[in-house]
Amino acid sequence: MPIINRVAEFMPEIVGWRHDFHTHPELQYDVERTAGKVAELLQSFGVDEVVTGIGRTGVVAVIRGKRPGRTIGLRADMDALPIHEATGKPYASQNAGKMHACGHDGHTAMLLGAAKYLAETRNFVGTAVLIFQPAEEGGAGGRAMVEDGLMDRFGIEEVYGLHNIPGMPVASFAIRAGGIMAATDEFTITLEGNGGHAAIPHKAIDTVVVAAQLILALQTVVSRNIDPMRSAVLSITMVEAGDAFNIIPRRVKLTGTIRTLEEAERAFMEERLRTISTGIAATFGVKVDIAYRRGYPPTVNAAEQTGIAADVARSVVGGSQVNDHVDGAMTGEDFAYMLEARPGAYILMGNGNSSQLHTDTYDFNDEAIPVGVSYWSRLVETVLSAKT
Repeated sequence: MPIINRVAEFMPEIVGWRHDFHTHPELQYDVERTAGKVAELLQSFGVDEVVTGIGRTGVVAVIRGKRPGRTIGLRADMDALPIHEATGKPYASQNAGKMHACGHDGHTAMLLGAAKYLAETRNFVGTAVLIFQPAEEGGAGGRAMVEDGLMDRFGIEEVYGLHNIPGMPVASFAIRAGGIMAATDEFTITLEGNGGHAAIPHKAIDTVVVAAQLILALQTVVSRNIDPMRSAVLSITMVEAGDAFNIIPRRVKLTGTIRTLEEAERAFMEERLRTISTGIAATFGVKVDIAYRRGYPPTVNAAEQTGIAADVARSVVGGSQVNDHVDGAMTGEDFAYMLEARPGAYILMGNGNSSQLHTDTYDFNDEAIPVGVSYWSRLVETVLSAKT
């Protein structure tokens, strides 16, 4: 496995940064300590420019190569999750109820490692822009940075992201062109009848029965309206109704999520949910209110950049360790906003046999660090090759 020798030499430093971030997790946009340490380290590496406060608390570093050329962006996320840690590690969270349970501490440390290497070697032509983003976990920090002028201000032409995946072996990668992570939309459907005594149902409009019919009908959208070779999910996750065993409730509220990998399916799923809900409500004579909130868009990889990312990954771990036709995942990722702004690619990297993401026993695997740092470094040297 051709890990860059120089990267291997400063591995203990990178692991130390990662453990420090893990010990002091911060949530969403409130990442002042993390962002401050990131900026301080970047300055110490001798990068050409460090800019803070992009997208509220984001940090951007600029590293220029041997001569002017194209500009690419590399992104890592910095925020943690509102989980109480149960790993028992020596560097476990000291902030109660906060934990790096998704590996963003590792992502940040790896991109810092790449910054150190690239600032030292500068074996490329053009400019590498390293993006340290807040609020990936539900705060749309990627959108905030884009709306703050990230792409235009730094002249970014294409952008790349990375995420660790438990269960995938260390020193392995997975990627696909097209949708790799899903849009994360939410809905609430409120049905209103007239309620009544449970023993006299014929004098009421039973919203519970209507809700049951609607739940079943909505489950046919994916199974009977979506091409079986494509992916979509519609899940009802909350049902709220009634307060007593002998009262038919006036209102029932259904809440859930829709996940899709492509914008066409996203629009179709919303339209079908609205049409079916309205139709069933009319059939049973109840009122219906539909609140639909579009969350993160699908994370869609551009074909050209996907091919480049896969080739670079092969150069680091070998061809047999890279799956470039992985199935898309139905979890969401706000790197999607950056890919809407510029073409690019989001790659998955193995974290080994660790606990799953978003659990209180998860920990980023330090053995993956040299793989990720080498990937980032080779990506810059490949895309911004001195031969081009």
